[in-house]
Amino acid sequence: MAWEGALGLPVRSPRPAERAAAFNRISGTDEVAMELSKKTIRCRGCRALVLDTAGPTHRYVGASPGCWQLYGEVLAREYSNVRFAAVHGLTVDCYAVQHPGTPSPQTIRSVARHLIRLHLVLEREFDPRQATRAMQNAGLKKGDLKWLEPPASPGSTTVLDVRRAADPIEHRDRVLAWSRSVWQAWTPHHATVRRWADS
Repeated sequence: MAWEGALGLPVRSPRPAERAAAFNRISGTDEVAMELSKKTIRCRGCRALVLDTAGPTHRYVGASPGCWQLYGEVLAREYSNVRFAAVHGLTVDCYAVQHPGTPSPQTIRSVARHLIRLHLVLEREFDPRQATRAMQNAGLKKGDLKWLEPPASPGSTTVLDVRRAADPIEHRDRVLAWSRSVWQAWTPHHATVRRWADS
């Protein structure tokens, strides 16, 4: 099995410890799957076990730096390989909704729009392009929007699960599972999201 970097490019041959880490990541026996046992923490948004790093993050998306790094790797794969790109919109929706941040005009609008897209794709069976157009055209007025209290559990699937996908089919299936998990987690707010979608 070829040893590949985050973008699918060949790199040096792995050391034994790295091969073991890769096996654990693929087999699911090592939930961390962080090269060579570095210190990990739970992401403050999705609760995935991620590297405890001081790296960059988004100014209002509520993600820990290690999780933001994983998300960047998933996006890089989608941007660099068209076979992974079909579910890109859902990837963005899931990540934004699973990391809602704290109440602000930006976070309220972001969560609203991404929940609307999830609703349109999962409940109304819009194709991704239709859902994007409908989301952009939704007549969301600032006075109609409100902060939705995030669920106690953000969903069982996270960006870490998607990052582990070995090929485009598995990537698609994991993103779809992620979207269903996230949408289910926000069940208490479904009626509000449906109303926003119809506005």
